[in-house]
Amino acid sequence: MIQSSTMNYALKLKLPLLAALLLFSLCTAPSGLANDHQPPKVQPATDFAAVEVHADEKLAVAIDPYDTRDKAAIFRVDYLSHGVMPIRLIITNNGDKPISLKEARILFVTAAGERIQAADPEDVERLMTRKEREGSKIPMPGPFPPIHLKPKASNKEIEADFHTFEYQALVVEPHTTRAGFLFYDVSGLASPLKDAHMLLRKLLTSDGDELFYFEIPFEKYLRSKSTQMN
Repeated sequence: MIQSSTMNYALKLKLPLLAALLLFSLCTAPSGLANDHQPPKVQPATDFAAVEVHADEKLAVAIDPYDTRDKAAIFRVDYLSHGVMPIRLIITNNGDKPISLKEARILFVTAAGERIQAADPEDVERLMTRKEREGSKIPMPGPFPPIHLKPKASNKEIEADFHTFEYQALVVEPHTTRAGFLFYDVSGLASPLKDAHMLLRKLLTSDGDELFYFEIPFEKYLRSKSTQMN
């Protein structure tokens, strides 16, 4: 058996075997599987289950919630455990003129009709508990000091995720698809996607005309997810 300096230290202190193994596993466990933290490949909005197409305006908008641990593994922070839902927004402009999102309102509308605006990094940081920000402790037996665990998230990690993943395109050029993530505080909801929808308003043409709003129910995504699992 190969012992690290951490394990040797624990054994010298004559910790109980279980406590020594716990200390060893905490200090040697990898921070996570190899992950480049890169956005998913951009695909047309019509490739997604939760999509709304406005044929006359030649515009399609899709949403793809990252509501499982596997999907959300691309991020540096475990947003789901903090009550934050990352939702990927995909907009495909098949027309000949650009579409502007400079005035856009992109809202998560709950089953009860509450409208939630997308969070910024500071909003997400405020959702972290004081215990997580300062780090938690595991008590050890006898006179030994507690083990201090690294905080689950940091400002730098959150800011890096927003820099990498956040939807940033203010214009969707002709015959182009733009995609990115928006992050919503759904911490007070037991089943945030059930009977909820995304509302997009104030999308403008290059002439300044407002397009018809998009209202995309998450039920489309949930049905597709259920079908894939069966």
